[in-house]
Amino acid sequence: MTAKVSTLSSKLRALTTMSQLQQTQAQVIKLGLETDPLILSALLTAATRYPSGCLYHAQAIFSSASTDNVYHCNIMIRAYACSLFPLRGLHVYDRMRRRGVRVDNFTYTFVLKACAAAFRASDDGGSDSEHWRALLAAKGFELHASIFKSGFGYDHFIHNLLIHTYAQCGSVRLARKVFDEMIDRNVHTWNILISAYDQAGDFDSSDQFFKSMPARNVVSWNTLLARYVRLCDVEAAERVLDEMPIRDSVSWNTIIAFYVQTKDYDRALGLFREMQAAGVDPTEVTLISILGACAETGALEVGREIHQTLRRKQSRMEGYLGNALVDMYAKCGEMSSAWRVFNELKMKHVACWNAMIVGLAVHGYSEEALKLFAAMNTSPHEVTPNRITFMGVLTACSHKGLVEEGRGFFRRMTSEYSIRPDVKHYGCIVDLLSRSGQLSEAFHLIQEASLDTKALLWRTLLGSCRIHSNVELADECFNQLSGCLTDGDYVLLSNIYAKAERWDDVQRVRNAMIDSKVAKQSGYSNFQSANVS
Repeated sequence: MTAKVSTLSSKLRALTTMSQLQQTQAQVIKLGLETDPLILSALLTAATRYPSGCLYHAQAIFSSASTDNVYHCNIMIRAYACSLFPLRGLHVYDRMRRRGVRVDNFTYTFVLKACAAAFRASDDGGSDSEHWRALLAAKGFELHASIFKSGFGYDHFIHNLLIHTYAQCGSVRLARKVFDEMIDRNVHTWNILISAYDQAGDFDSSDQFFKSMPARNVVSWNTLLARYVRLCDVEAAERVLDEMPIRDSVSWNTIIAFYVQTKDYDRALGLFREMQAAGVDPTEVTLISILGACAETGALEVGREIHQTLRRKQSRMEGYLGNALVDMYAKCGEMSSAWRVFNELKMKHVACWNAMIVGLAVHGYSEEALKLFAAMNTSPHEVTPNRITFMGVLTACSHKGLVEEGRGFFRRMTSEYSIRPDVKHYGCIVDLLSRSGQLSEAFHLIQEASLDTKALLWRTLLGSCRIHSNVELADECFNQLSGCLTDGDYVLLSNIYAKAERWDDVQRVRNAMIDSKVAKQSGYSNFQSANVS
């Protein structure tokens, strides 16, 4: 039996696809070895291996294990830390402590990564973000204390991760304290602290440490490049890129993501081609950025080619990459392809549900969008809707004219999910009410909205006043826009008066437009000429 265990373990370590894993796992079960610790470790490692594994499958294997084993727990914490679900890594660690499972230095290495990743993910703009961030910061302190209590306080890998975790949690002072207490510092330690100061906006301290580094590597330059990307300083970012003695995939990823962030999608796609020409293999981060550029520019063929390459290599398409594929297909209007990828994903993050719901709503599949929202609420994976989810749901209601449903979702958004509506949510509900002729209700809703600016809402209602020939309400909307009137507002009110045959008011509005020196923009057509060979 020992020989079989050894043979199967070796076979599992050599697997490259999920189908191979499932076949070998069937052999394991047939031989009754599924509870063997060595086999379980090999199964979990194979299931979490990037890019061929499947975290959902690994989770199923881990959940079925009858004993707590530090190696099995470590594998899962590491996998969760690198996924869209880092909080689950913390849950595994907490369960280990409750059950008295021995932890080792690898446990702390992975759980610190999970804590830092969870803190980054907690800043999603939800009403409970601050609460979660406070809890995660406290978790970081707890881990620090446990590390020293467990005797791992002198492990320099753990020290580096402590600096990183404190930096992610916004505690640069504590990150610096750990740095100062370290005896054995390497270039990675310096890079982490420099990045921490950059993220905190203390560029003087960052530059000081950069200049005083005993040695620099490509990560040091990438850290500097990342600073200018965050500051959206195109010239500085390109200057650092030119000065770099060597570039790696992170360098390319950073600058490509930068151009996607600044909406220079053509440049991002061009750099992607340069990266390929330079012989640098794209990483998951590269592909996520490029798929984002494809989504915004409608470059469906490039996105489809990436998808086909991933399929050919039997790469794992879940997490951020899976979300990016769904989003790309949805924004390009390829809803059948978006559905196919969506259904293939075993573990769906809220961003994945949002991409499908918004995509369906925008492309006119309102009923399907609302059915998907209902399915999301009954999902076994505890997915909580956020403000983007409700943007999709309200858009679906608006496009379909579902007034009662729209009202209900708008109420649930605040009462059930504690999400404060922003101008886009109000825009959807005002548009819905206005289309259905509920102008008075839309007017009072805008009046009561606690927003910094309501110009967009008043313009939406003004446009509906023309459709429904409500001159009195149009006057009120126009008055509400006082101070931020555009040529379109004057022209629209003038047209409303003209439709009502109030010619004196038409002349008055046009004279007011001239007196205010508001120029009417000329209409124009915009087209791209095709190159005909």
